[in-house]
Amino acid sequence: MRALDHPFDPAVDIAMVTGAGNGIGRAIAQALVGEGVRTLFVDVNPDTVAAAVAASPRPDLGIAWTSDLAERAACDALIAHARETLGPVSLFVHSASPPRRESDHALAVSDDTWMRMRAVNVDAGFHLARALARDLIDAHRPGSFLMLTSLHAGTPRNLPHYSTSKAALAMLVKELAKTLGRFGIRVNALVPGAIAAGGFVADPALARHVPLGRIGRADDLVPMALAVLSNRLAAYVTGAAIVVDGGLSLTNWFEPPVLDDL
Repeated sequence: MRALDHPFDPAVDIAMVTGAGNGIGRAIAQALVGEGVRTLFVDVNPDTVAAAVAASPRPDLGIAWTSDLAERAACDALIAHARETLGPVSLFVHSASPPRRESDHALAVSDDTWMRMRAVNVDAGFHLARALARDLIDAHRPGSFLMLTSLHAGTPRNLPHYSTSKAALAMLVKELAKTLGRFGIRVNALVPGAIAAGGFVADPALARHVPLGRIGRADDLVPMALAVLSNRLAAYVTGAAIVVDGGLSLTNWFEPPVLDDL
């Protein structure tokens, strides 16, 4: 059996993907069920997450779960549901992130928007990963976690609540990788560039800054996501940040924010 043909073991692997109702999370979750992996599709919107499962290659392997991950109780309920219905989750993808508005620059973003972004991107990622890791450790099983960070973990985006939360998530990947490696649990980051998905509407003019000449699509991240998640293909990869951006990170294309409201 070639690992490239069978990156996962459907008899053992169980996946959880947050933000699975749209964009990158949806594409990865659908690809996982396409590989025969039973997958929990998690999203704040019940309609989009149900549609994502229904449109997947194997709807029989997809389970829709609606959860507002900004609330700690919702994270706990999600973990309890996974334990009761699936058992230890070996593959975890954290792609959930609140919507972004270009008007929320440093002098305009509200406290609520700031706290919600951090709660979903960082706090939920930490609490879910820690709980899933504890289950795997108790079961003496390996695992693979993948956090969706951003190019803006390292370069300004004019959205400080977003960029700082992604920077924190990038460091969380390293902290978890260092702690959990001894238990056979790998933790990595997937770093998207300008991807026209998940509510982000890219200005077509942005393509001129991309060496490969186009804006990315959610499907562009799927092959790398599956490869890094796979313990058969990437067993010696942990704490890594895998950039999928068409070369966009070779430049910083953002101008300072417009402050017309001052």
